[in-house]
Amino acid sequence: MSTSKTFQQLCDEAKSRIQEVSTEGTEELLKTHDSVILIDVREQDEFRGGHIPGALGVGRGILEYHIADLAPDTDQEIILYCRGGNRSALAADSLRQMGYTNVLSMTGGYRTWNEEGRAETTSGEPIVH
Repeated sequence: MSTSKTFQQLCDEAKSRIQEVSTEGTEELLKTHDSVILIDVREQDEFRGGHIPGALGVGRGILEYHIADLAPDTDQEIILYCRGGNRSALAADSLRQMGYTNVLSMTGGYRTWNEEGRAETTSGEPIVH
C-alpha cells in the first residue's frame, strides 16, 4: 500500500484546513485593516519581478523561521500569497500548526492579482536569511 501523495493532494489537504480570501477580499482587507501583515511566500527572484505593494518577501522555505519576529502575536491578521495559491496554502497550514489563528491564503495568487490589473510594484527587497 502506497502512502505517497502528489503536490496537488498536499495542497488540497492544506486548503481543507485553512481559510482563503479572494484577491478582491485581500485588497479590501488591506484598505480597511491597517494591522494586516501581507507576506509574499514566492522565491526572491519572483518577488523582485513584481509584488503587491506593502508585501513582505519571505520565501516559503524561511517563513517558519522568521514568522515569530514578523508577527509575535499569534492572533495577528496575516495574508499569504504566492504565484497561484498552492504554496501560500501550504504556508498557511504550517502557520496554523504553529498556533497562528488568523491566517488567510489568497486564492489565485499573484498571477490572478496581476491579471485583474491590481496595483503592483518592484520596489523593496525580500528577506533572504
